[in-house]
Amino acid sequence: MADYLTTDITFPSNGGTATGYLARPSDGKPHPGIIVIQEWWGVNANIKAIAQRFAEAGFIALAPDLYHGKVIDEPNEAQKAAMLLDQAEVANDLRGALTALQGYSDVAPKKLGVTGFCLGGLITLVFAAQAGPELGAIAPFYPGGYDPTEDDVRRIQCPIQLVYGERDHSSPEATRERLRKYLTDTGKTFDMIVYPGADHAFFNDTRAEVYDAAAAEDAWNRTVSWFTRYLR
Repeated sequence: MADYLTTDITFPSNGGTATGYLARPSDGKPHPGIIVIQEWWGVNANIKAIAQRFAEAGFIALAPDLYHGKVIDEPNEAQKAAMLLDQAEVANDLRGALTALQGYSDVAPKKLGVTGFCLGGLITLVFAAQAGPELGAIAPFYPGGYDPTEDDVRRIQCPIQLVYGERDHSSPEATRERLRKYLTDTGKTFDMIVYPGADHAFFNDTRAEVYDAAAAEDAWNRTVSWFTRYLR
C-alpha cells in the first residue's frame, strides 16, 4: 500500500467556494482520480477513511463536502439535511470538484471515477448522467431511492458497478431488476453485485448493526479492480 498525504481544499462552486477532503499518494507520480460522495451524515471520519484507503490503493481521492461543513450523527437530522440539498447546487459542487481534481498535474488520466454511498450512491448515478464523457467509470454503493427511467440510464456514458445488500429496503429486488434491464437494454458495460443477507450501509464499519465484514471486503476489492481496469 502506498503512503499518502491528506489536506482540505477549496474550489470554486455556485458563485463562491466549496471545500473537500483530498487524499493522495505521496510519491508525486501520476495516479487516477476518484470523487468520493458522502452518505447523508456528511464528510465524516468514515468518508475520510474511505478516501484514505483509495490513496493507499494508488488513487487520488477527493470527497467534496456537500453539507458545507456540517457533520450529522442523528438519523432524523441526516434525513432532513439530505432532503434539503438543492440538486442544482449539488451538481455545481460536483462539477467544481471534478474540475479541481482534473487540475492536479499528477491526476492522470483526466477521465475520473466517482463512487458514493447511500445518498452518495444515488448522487453518483444522477451526476454520471450529467457529466458525460468526463467520467471513466462509476461504482455507487447501495444507491437508496434510485429508480430511473431508461432514458436516465442511457445518458450514462461510462462503465457502472453497482453494489447492493440483499436486505436493503431502499433498493428492493424489483427496483434492482428493473435497473438491470435498463442497463442491459441500453448496452451499458456494468456489473451488479447483490450480497446475500447484507443490509443497507453494510460497508460502513462504524455501524455495527449493519456492517458486514466479508461483504465489505469483497466489495472493496471489486471496486478497486473496477477503477483499476477502467481508469488506468
